[in-house]
This record gives sequence, structure tokens and C-alpha cells, in this order.
Amino acid sequence: MTILSQERIDAVRITAAADIRSAAETLHVIATEAGMRAAPQHDIADKRTPVDAEGNILALDVFGWNEERAWWRNSRIALDSPLTAACRFESQPFWVSAEGFRTRQPNAYLDSIEISNFEARAMTRAAIVVPVHLPFGQIGVVSFNPLDRDRTDLEEAFLKFGDALGLYARTFIATYVQLMGSTQALPPGSRLSKREVECLRWAAIGKTDLEISMIMSRSRATVRFHIHNASMKLNAVNRSQTVFKAAQLGYITLQN
Repeated sequence: MTILSQERIDAVRITAAADIRSAAETLHVIATEAGMRAAPQHDIADKRTPVDAEGNILALDVFGWNEERAWWRNSRIALDSPLTAACRFESQPFWVSAEGFRTRQPNAYLDSIEISNFEARAMTRAAIVVPVHLPFGQIGVVSFNPLDRDRTDLEEAFLKFGDALGLYARTFIATYVQLMGSTQALPPGSRLSKREVECLRWAAIGKTDLEISMIMSRSRATVRFHIHNASMKLNAVNRSQTVFKAAQLGYITLQN
């Protein structure tokens, strides 16, 4: 069975708010045909989950999740889930279970992710995961979880459907964010000052606030002030994302 078609790609593409629900319904049908239930998240750093034009939560109204399995209400999932952690290191679809991560191309970074107590932390026993890397450092994701909740071996499904699910998921999330989010334009007041950029350049190579203060001949409090201001301007949730977003906007360069 093939589930990939141009007609369906167009059907999950969102061009207006009125399209959101029908696009989600198409993605739900596609996932179901692959034996999966889709769990979309437009920003892994945001507790909010995609909604339709009326503000209804798609996970509940379309994708068939219930309050008992309301993963978006778990305030720690962005920090603790192995799935979201892996999305920071991988840009292509992968599948994962308590046995580890599987990708089409080797990715040594995934080997460093802690997967103990997997089911409780990931809120699933296994999943095909599609990271969606968006402008300004935002990361979305669609997790495809088996309808059979006891199923843990997804190798066959991944090889058969992974690429198609990846294309549908990226189209849905990217067009949702473009319409509903703010990543298609610079955040208001996002222009960084010279001092903010200088602090972030040093932070990007691993310097601590104390080390930066000594290099710049400024107090540690001043360094923290500049980095905090940059974080607010870029709508970043932590120091690492601030550095990453600054690099995405061309303020600094990330070097290996």
C-alpha cells in the first residue's frame, strides 16, 4: 500500500485558517492507514498544541487523543521526553522505543540520549517521529504512535511509511506555523544590541557569565542582563535557544 500522493500533500497544506481542521483530518486519516495515531506539536518549547480556527484542540477533536493521554498537558515533556530531546539532534524521521533510536543514516548524537524509564517519559512504548526544523530555531514535531499500544517494533512500518509520513508531517506543521505562528517574521523588537551580540558570541563557545564578564571587563550581572535581554527579544526559552536563534538570524556564527 502506498499512502503518498500529490493530492494528499496538497490536502495537508494549510493556506488559510479555515483549512486547518480539514488538513488535520487528512493527516489523521493518513496516520490511521499506517496503523498510527498522529501527535502534532508546532513548537516543542511551547505547551500549547495546534488548534483549529475556532481554537479547538486538534489532538482532542481530530487526532483522537483523550484527556487521560493528554501529552500536551505534561509540563515536563519538552525537557524530559527522549522524543523531543532527539528532535534537537536529528532532522529526518526516526523511530524509537525503549531499545533505542533507529534512523536511516547513523547519528551518533542520539546514542547519548538517556532512554531509561522510556514509556513513562515518552508517554508511548514506541513511535515514528518526524522533527520539523523551522525558521529562527523553532522545532516542531509529529509523533506517530501505534494504534496497538503494545506494539514496540516499528521497523517495518518505518521503512514502509517513514518518508511519506515525514513529508506530510513537515507540510502540515510548517504551513500551520506560517499561518498561525510568528516565525515567518522577525519577532518585534528583535534587533540585538552590540553588547548583547558580544555576550552571545562568547556564550556560543561555552564561556560562562563569569568568564564573559572578565573578558569584557563588565560585571557578571551586566552580562546576565544582556543575555536575558537577548533571550526576551528572540522569544527564546533558555540560553542555548537564545544562542541558536541569534545564529539563525546571522548575529553570530556557531563553530564546531
